Amino acid sequence: MRERDMIDHRRLGRELELFVSDPLAGAGLPIWLPAGAAARHAVEEYVRELERRAGYQHVYSPPLGKRELFELSGHLGYFADDMFPPMRLSADDEFVLRPALCPHHALVFGARGRSYRELPLRVAELGGMYRAERSGVLGGLSRVRAISLNDAHNFCALEQAGEEVAEILRLIREAHAALGVRPAGFRLSVRGPGQRYVGDDVQWARAEELLREALSGVDYEVAPGDAAFYGPKIDIQVVDGRGRESTLSTVQLDFDKPERFDLAYTDRDGARRRPVMVHRSLVGSMERLFAYLIEVHEGAFPAWYAPVQLVVLPVDADQAGVAADLARRAEAAGLRVEVDAAGSLGARIRDAARRRTPYAAVIGAREAAAGLVSLRLRDGRALDPLPVAAALGLVGDVVATRSAQLLPG
Repeated sequence: MRERDMIDHRRLGRELELFVSDPLAGAGLPIWLPAGAAARHAVEEYVRELERRAGYQHVYSPPLGKRELFELSGHLGYFADDMFPPMRLSADDEFVLRPALCPHHALVFGARGRSYRELPLRVAELGGMYRAERSGVLGGLSRVRAISLNDAHNFCALEQAGEEVAEILRLIREAHAALGVRPAGFRLSVRGPGQRYVGDDVQWARAEELLREALSGVDYEVAPGDAAFYGPKIDIQVVDGRGRESTLSTVQLDFDKPERFDLAYTDRDGARRRPVMVHRSLVGSMERLFAYLIEVHEGAFPAWYAPVQLVVLPVDADQAGVAADLARRAEAAGLRVEVDAAGSLGARIRDAARRRTPYAAVIGAREAAAGLVSLRLRDGRALDPLPVAAALGLVGDVVATRSAQLLPG
C-alpha cells in the first residue's frame, strides 16, 4: 500500500504544484496551477491538431443552456439526478449547467441545411460540462464536478457509421501512444434490465452490431446495463495507481438525438434523411486524463508536455549572462525553459530531478568560454558538453517527435 500511495496523483499534484483543491473554491473544483496548466495546454494543442488533421471542425459553445434544451435532449428526463439544479432568472427563463456537450453540437448541425456531400460532419470541442457528484466520491482530478471534456460528435449516414467508428478507434490508439496511455481493456457497454433507455429495439440492435464489427479482432468484454440512455458504446478502460479501473476514451452511437432535434440532410436523391450521431472522446476529460498520466508517469511526463522542459543552471554568477542568453534561445525555439541560479549547484540539480524536469543545462566557466553546455537528464545521465545549438537541437527533436525517450533515436 505504501508504494501505491507514493504514486497517488493527489500527492504528486501537491509536490509538483500541478493543481490545488481548496475548500473555499469547493469540492470537486480543482484549480490548475501554472505547471499543470502548461502540461495541459500542450496536450490540448496536440489533440486539437490531431483532430484537425482528421477532418474535425472545432467549435465553442456555452457551458449552460435553457432548460428547454435539456428537456428536448432527454437529459432532464433521464439524467436529472446527476445535474445541478436549474437557475431561474425569471418565471419563464431557467438555465441549466450542461451535463454533456451533445445538445449544443446538435444545434451546430441544425444551424443550416445539410447535404450528403458534407458527411461525415465532425464537430469537435474541448468544452466545459458539470455533474452534481456527491462529495463522498470526489477526489483529486479523477472525480470532479467541473469537467473539461475532449468531445466530438460525428454526424454521418448509417452506411458510413462502421467506418467512422473504426477511424475513431485508430485516432484513439494514436493519441494514447503519444501520451503514454496504456489501455487496460475494451468494453462494449449495452442495455441491461431495470434501466431506462430511449429508441427502439431495431435501432439498438443495429447500433450494437456496428460496434461489434468495429471491435473485430480486439479482445473486449460485454457490460450489460452500462450503455448510455441513448445508445450502446465502446469504453476504453485504464487502471490507476491504486488498481481502480475507469473509462478514459469512449465511442457511442446515437439514433435518438437526431430524432429529438429533427436533424436531417438532403441525400443524393433529394430525399430528407436522418443522420446517425456518433459521440466520441479520444482522451476523455482533461481532469481524468491527467489523474491517470500523473500516476502512470509518476510525474515525469514525456518531454513534449513536461511543464518545464529545460532548466538552465549557471555554476555561479559569472555565467548569469550566458545562462540568460541560452534561455532566450530556448524560448525562441519554442521550449518551456527556466533559469535557476539560487543555491548550490548540487541542490539545484537535485531540485530539477525532484521536479521531473527532463533536461538541466549546466554552464560553468569552461562551458561559457567555449560556447558549450553540459546536459543532464532527469534520470541521472550526463552528456558530454555540446555546442548550444546542438543541445537545443537535441531537446527540440525529442519534443517535436513527441518521443517517450529523452534522447533522439
